Formats: sequence, structure tokens, C-alpha cells
Amino acid sequence: MSAATTLDPTPTTTTAVRWSQLIDGVQESGQYPTRAEAERVTRVVLSALGGHVVGDERVDLARALPEEAARVLAAQIPATRPLTAAEFVDSVAARIPGATPATARWDVSSVLSVLGELVEEADAGLIDRVLVQLPRGYALLFGRAELARRE
Repeated sequence: MSAATTLDPTPTTTTAVRWSQLIDGVQESGQYPTRAEAERVTRVVLSALGGHVVGDERVDLARALPEEAARVLAAQIPATRPLTAAEFVDSVAARIPGATPATARWDVSSVLSVLGELVEEADAGLIDRVLVQLPRGYALLFGRAELARRE
């Protein structure tokens, strides 16, 4: 890994998201009964996402996240092939005991929509840059309309 792509999960600005903000937002958005459940789901989704965001966007995303979240994201080995949004949801379902594709989609959307809002406060445009490198369908998981692709 080159120096340009080495992940330093230490936030570089004072606007970086705090872990408690992220978990509180996920708990509210997903209507999870406990913080522990919201935290568990957040860690699973961030772990799954960590393998699919690469390059400068991965570095910038790690820097915009709270240290705990950045570590989970950065610890993942990049995927050998990008997953479609549906495959991504299925991969999250496989990591959560008793999850179905429907409940996993709820979990993924609950985490990514909150993550997207909070990260945009720290780094405007970052989520759009992340979405450009992911296959179609991920924007909906972040609670956004699908971006038009430039060919």
C-alpha cells in the first residue's frame, strides 16, 4: 500500500463525527430498542462497507468518521469484486444471526443514511465521491436518489 492510500483513521478536523452521534442517529433511524443493538448493526455494516470503498475516498471516509468507526472500516481487506447493492445487503444478512434480506436492508439503510448525513457535515461531497465508485443501487441505501453515471 502506498503512502497515498495508507489509512490514518485519525480525524483531521474538529467537524469529524463523534461515535455517540453516529450510534444515536442509527438507533433513532432504525428504531432499535437499545444502543447496543444499534452499535452492533453499525459495526457489521461498516465492516461490510470497508471492503468496497477504495482509494482516496476510503482514506477521506476514514478521516471523516469517529475513530471507532474508522478502525472498523479501515480493517477490511478490499474486495476482489464489487458487490451489487443487493449482494451487499445479502452479505450483511449473512453476518447478522437471524437476519433476512428485508431486515438486512433496513439495517444497511439505517446505518448508511445516518452515516451519509453526518459525513457530509464533515466533508461535503464525500458521499457522492464514494457512490461514484460503487455499483448502481448503493445511493438508495444511503437514502439518496441514484446518481447519473458519466460514460
